[in-house]
Amino acid sequence: LIMNYTQNEKIEQVTESTLVLGVDIGSSEHYVRAFDYRGRELTRKVFRFSTDINGFNSFYDWVTQICIKHGKNEAMIGCEPTGHYWYTFYQFVKDHGMKLAFVNPASVKKAKELDDNSPKKTDLKDPKTIAKLVIDGRYSFPYVPEGIYAEIREVVSSRDRIMKELNAASNRIQRWLKIYFPEYLTVYKKFDTTTGMMILEKAPLPDMVKALGADHIVKIWRQQKVRGKGASLNRAKTLVDAAHDSVGKPGGQGAVMEIQMLLEDHKVKKQQLEMVTTVMEELTMQIPNADKMLSVDGIGLVTVAGFISEVGDISRFKNPKQIQKYAGFELVENSSGKHKGRTTISKRGRKKLRKIIYQVVLPLIRSNQEFGSIYDYYRKRIKNPLKGRQAMIAVGCKLIRVFFAIMTKGVVFNGTKMIEDIHRPTQLPQAA
Repeated sequence: LIMNYTQNEKIEQVTESTLVLGVDIGSSEHYVRAFDYRGRELTRKVFRFSTDINGFNSFYDWVTQICIKHGKNEAMIGCEPTGHYWYTFYQFVKDHGMKLAFVNPASVKKAKELDDNSPKKTDLKDPKTIAKLVIDGRYSFPYVPEGIYAEIREVVSSRDRIMKELNAASNRIQRWLKIYFPEYLTVYKKFDTTTGMMILEKAPLPDMVKALGADHIVKIWRQQKVRGKGASLNRAKTLVDAAHDSVGKPGGQGAVMEIQMLLEDHKVKKQQLEMVTTVMEELTMQIPNADKMLSVDGIGLVTVAGFISEVGDISRFKNPKQIQKYAGFELVENSSGKHKGRTTISKRGRKKLRKIIYQVVLPLIRSNQEFGSIYDYYRKRIKNPLKGRQAMIAVGCKLIRVFFAIMTKGVVFNGTKMIEDIHRPTQLPQAA
């Protein structure tokens, strides 16, 4: 979202020469109606077009004819960001020199009753409501990253998906083990230890481990050129003893087949994770000053890549407060008259960016001395001390400001200066 426009500036972009189009986005067909800057409809019927090149071309021809007939020299198109269906339409509109604006689906839901006092939703009604919101300046322009920023967003998205699938595969394997071989998880704290996985692939059931014996288990490890304490005869004997005392459910061919498939899924996901992480690092390091962001203790590659994937080109923001609002960290006060309600964050904007910042704060305040001291300051200051989660959000906003300074100015992180920038009372309260 481009956040540099005020409400008045948005209204001023719709002029007498602007054709305003409201489009209801669908999976296979889109519906559009045309209006002038006063909200007067310029066509009698809703225009329907398919989501292929023929449909897009017919839409462009229809828009061109209306512009010529009514003396319009530009088109402003409004739509709801419905799933992923708008991406191809956005690209077509952009390539043909037209503007695409987003309206909030919540605003459409509230405004659709103004004309007929009915909450009904139809392909004929929604385009009109969307167009009216555009005319009123209640829209925002989508930000679609391009070039390397688009690549980083795709790679980060792929990594997130792979991580979810890897965690799911890990949970399924551990569930299987707790049913058929629960003692395995006492021998290995991590089920995916290299030596343990080798045996699971060969002999997943307790009876199969007993049949192998300790000497043969060691032989398997030696054949795979694994050495060390984890591949010792004592470890093999411990595993065999655990199999002898197992209380696991007896398993047969079906159980063996299931664990083999689960192990194969886990192996593939691990390989995919390594591959995508390598590509993510190569792309992220091409962004100016990304390496300086990694110099902050407690900040790793995943956080930096995630931040860049969500923010995109940092130059489109004038100040870090815009990024805080973009992430949904803007403070919102609920007050009326003499009543002063709680102040909360808006949670509007990029949910994923807010999650990235929030998740890194806890390890950051534990491993980074400067950020840890800032957290303590927010918690213990005399005036308006913050609760734990509030202080974490404040530290997250501080991290956004640090990232903004590093990326825009190319400065090296200076923890001492960051602490000095915070106004501190002369005395902190005594700890209880």
